[in-house]
Amino acid sequence: MSNTSSALRIVWIYPDLLSTYGDQGNVLILKRRAELRGIPTEIVHVHSSDAVPEQGDIYLLGGGEDRPQILAADRLRADGGLARAAARGACVFAVCAGYQIIGESYGDDEANPLPGVGIIDIRSGRGQTRAVGEIVADVDPTLGVGRITGFENHQGRTAIGPQARPLSTTVKGIGNDDRTEGAYQGQVLGTYLHGPALPRNPQLADLLLRWRVGALNPLPPAWGERLHEERLAAALR
Repeated sequence: MSNTSSALRIVWIYPDLLSTYGDQGNVLILKRRAELRGIPTEIVHVHSSDAVPEQGDIYLLGGGEDRPQILAADRLRADGGLARAAARGACVFAVCAGYQIIGESYGDDEANPLPGVGIIDIRSGRGQTRAVGEIVADVDPTLGVGRITGFENHQGRTAIGPQARPLSTTVKGIGNDDRTEGAYQGQVLGTYLHGPALPRNPQLADLLLRWRVGALNPLPPAWGERLHEERLAAALR
């Protein structure tokens, strides 16, 4: 872990702008799955009026509407803390609007391209139709996560550049472009999945924890694993 304390530092960025769809559940499940393994945690809430601390371990961004998304991107670019943290190797997990703005560029509500934070090699714009509904996707096998599920509600379409890789291949739903869902580059990972994504996919949560603390002790199956199987079965029914 990168900070000077012994706790895993989880930084929740701009909950006043990017927390429209319950994505704070991602913060809570990371804390829970870490502490079940005896890993102490510290959660830092960073509002849009605050500076982004550079010594976190895992940074999380949620979804948001068009205007808050633009404000969040502008403030993150001006602040620079998230980009510096990612450059030194911190883990970033971003959802929907958060996913779009950590890329090189994204589209506003009139499809005008705007600059993103630039910590992952993706470019997002607006599609002709809105993607709404359950999504199922198979994660890149090298990540050891398996099949994931979530709920998407976005009009964005995302192109992945050569420095990044698709997070997963879509089985059902739209994701980036009808073929892939999400992207990752080093320890920066983005997705369109709400649900929230990490409570619905405990293995994805554990991937982020492994990136920061190394090998993890297995946990006995609990409600998270049951939720994953229930939503997977329902989505593919």
